[in-house]
Amino acid sequence: MNKAKNELHDLQKQIELWAKGYGLDFFETIFELIDAKHLNEIAAYGGFPTRYPHWRFGMIYDSLSKGYEYGLQKIYELVINNDPCYAYLMNSNTLDEMANHASRIRQYGELYGIDEVENFIDLCLSLENLIDVHTPSRKGHDILEFLIQKAPLEEWQRETLIMLRDEAYYFLPQGQTKIMNEGWASFWHSKILTEKALQDIDIVDFADHHSATLATQPGQINPYKLGIEIYRDIEERWNTGRFGKEYEECDDIEFKRHWDKKLGKGLEKIFQVRKLYNDVTFIDEFLTPELCEKLKLFVYAYNKRNGTYEIVDRDTRKVKDKLLFSLTNFGQPMISVTEDNFEGKGVLLLTHTHYGVDLKLLEAKETLERVQKIWKQTVCLETIINGERRLLIYDGKEHREKSL
Repeated sequence: MNKAKNELHDLQKQIELWAKGYGLDFFETIFELIDAKHLNEIAAYGGFPTRYPHWRFGMIYDSLSKGYEYGLQKIYELVINNDPCYAYLMNSNTLDEMANHASRIRQYGELYGIDEVENFIDLCLSLENLIDVHTPSRKGHDILEFLIQKAPLEEWQRETLIMLRDEAYYFLPQGQTKIMNEGWASFWHSKILTEKALQDIDIVDFADHHSATLATQPGQINPYKLGIEIYRDIEERWNTGRFGKEYEECDDIEFKRHWDKKLGKGLEKIFQVRKLYNDVTFIDEFLTPELCEKLKLFVYAYNKRNGTYEIVDRDTRKVKDKLLFSLTNFGQPMISVTEDNFEGKGVLLLTHTHYGVDLKLLEAKETLERVQKIWKQTVCLETIINGERRLLIYDGKEHREKSL
């Protein structure tokens, strides 16, 4: 193990020099070599070795362990975004804050009972997406913050909800740039290894692992693959000058195919993009019709007659719209607090911002039940169902609906 650590340290220093030579800037990175069992444990905790106890982490660990055991999935490395940055590597291949949360919630379990605390955490985790993805936060869109301030909670419950909300916001930026992050890592992993680090004997092994990382299952988006292909396309276009008014207005297909202004601005451009964009703006601006065709990104629909998915539209704009919709607010409905004393009865009124897709009624009702357990009084949700404005109502006993 010590030999492996020494070799890793030597490689780290050399690759850091190459990375800085490309203009990359990064925190100090501390590598830890651990076995698959411990790596799965840390992954189950969302990347942190110590967090509060809860059965959901055990469920995630069980899923990861079985996936590894049956060869369905493997985590090669896990990085915690912190300064310094911690990178856990399989040996076959904001830490303090999280630990503090774990300690406090264990204390609550001892004081108020493990079942009581776990049940409340269940409730909070089922609502952890009811935060505001925008900065600065918009009034009423951070429902967790509203409940922290206004709901009749015991002090330990309020503190627990504060901690879980803080953790939800920690993971938020990573979710907003997942495609960019994974694509960036894959881009530089490939570039540094193939241009600098690999020996001839390592090429086949690298190609095998890299292709497995970029493999895409039918009907799914692989963020590593989509991200790296967009970065590579940007690099190529800005190296050759295939952008701007002159290029777009050129109607000679053969001339455009061999277009090369020899600008050499590809790396400069991808660094600029990395600093300024998130997944939504990244895809909206840089996913081109040519790239959609290359990656076979089309709009598919299920054909009940033959039991297969078929291409129903090749329009790049529609492909983008589908992708962007799945990324906006993480594909979650946009819900906000409208009034906390609706009709003068202490009723909490929530509003769903409708973007053409109706809520899944069963999930909407389950969400109302969970919010009501914290609010303690009737909770209503205004939405649109089948083109009609509706008010969903839950009073703690039964669900009702009425037209508006």
